Amino acid sequence: MSKTILIGAPIDSGQRYPGCLMGPSAYRVAGLAQAIRDLGHGVEDWGDVALPDLRPAPCPNPAVHSLAETVGWTEVLADRTDDALSQGGLPIILGGDHSLALGSVAGAAAFAKRQGRPLFLLWLDAHSDFHTPLTTTSGNLHGTPVAYVAGRDGFDAFPPFPAPIPPQNICLYGIRSVDPAEHAALLTHDIAINDMRVLDENGIVAPLRAFLDRVRAAGGMLHVSLDVDFLDPSIAPAVGTTVPGGTTFREAHLVMELLHESALVTSLDLVELNPFLDERGRTARLMVDLVASLMGRKVFDRPTRSHM
Repeated sequence: MSKTILIGAPIDSGQRYPGCLMGPSAYRVAGLAQAIRDLGHGVEDWGDVALPDLRPAPCPNPAVHSLAETVGWTEVLADRTDDALSQGGLPIILGGDHSLALGSVAGAAAFAKRQGRPLFLLWLDAHSDFHTPLTTTSGNLHGTPVAYVAGRDGFDAFPPFPAPIPPQNICLYGIRSVDPAEHAALLTHDIAINDMRVLDENGIVAPLRAFLDRVRAAGGMLHVSLDVDFLDPSIAPAVGTTVPGGTTFREAHLVMELLHESALVTSLDLVELNPFLDERGRTARLMVDLVASLMGRKVFDRPTRSHM
C-alpha cells in the first residue's frame, strides 16, 4: 500500500480563461480521495497551497502577464512537492493550470537530486509547453514548464531549477499543437516527441513502454503531468485549450494502466480542469477514473454509470 498526498493548487494565473482555480475542489467533490482509498492506498489531503507574499518580477517581454504570481506559486509548490516526497508519499497536485508544473517538477527534481536518482518527465498534453517567458507571444506562462525543466534560458525571475532534466529524460506524449518557435527549439533538443501521428502509426503502447524501459534501466523517478487536453474534447470538455484529435477513453485508461504496471510513477500533476466549462462534472469524474487506473483499478473493476 502506498501513501498518496493530495496538494491543491488553485491556480489560473498561467492563462487567461478563469475557472481553473476551482479544479482542486472539483476533484475532491468527484471523489478522488475515496477512489484511491478503495484501492487500498492511504490518502492524506494537505489542502490547498496559498500564494506567498509577492516580490517584483520584471520581464523584458511585454506580453507576459502574472509573472510575480507564477513565481510565487512555483516556489510554494516546489516546497510542498518536495515535502511530500520526503515523507515517503506520492504527491498528486490538483490543478490549476499547467503553470503549476513549474513548481511541482522543481520540487520533484530537488528531491531526486538529494537521492542521487535521475528524474524523468512524462508530459501527457496536447501542447509541448516549450516556450520561455522571452518567446511566448500569448504571455500565458502555462506554456513554459517544459522549457523551464529542460534548462532553457529566459527564466531569470524564477528560482534556478534544481537539476535541469536532460532532454532525453523527457517524453512529450499525445502532442498535437506546437507553435513555430517551440518547434524550432525542440529541434535543437533531444526530447522524445510522441505526437498523435506517432501514436496513430505505432500504437499507444510501444512508445510509452520504450520510455518506461529507459526510466527503469536508469533507476529513475518519474513525474507524470496529465493535462485534461491530452484527452479528446468530446469526452473531456472542461478545458480552455481544446484541441481535436486527442486520446480516446480507452487509450487514456490504457496509458494509466501501463503506468501502474510499471510501478515507476513517483509524482503526478492533474492540470487544466476548468469546472466552469464542464458538463455535470463528467470531465472531473473521468480524471478521477484515470487516477484510479494509475493506482491499480483494473478494466473489469470499472463501475457502471446510469448517466454521464
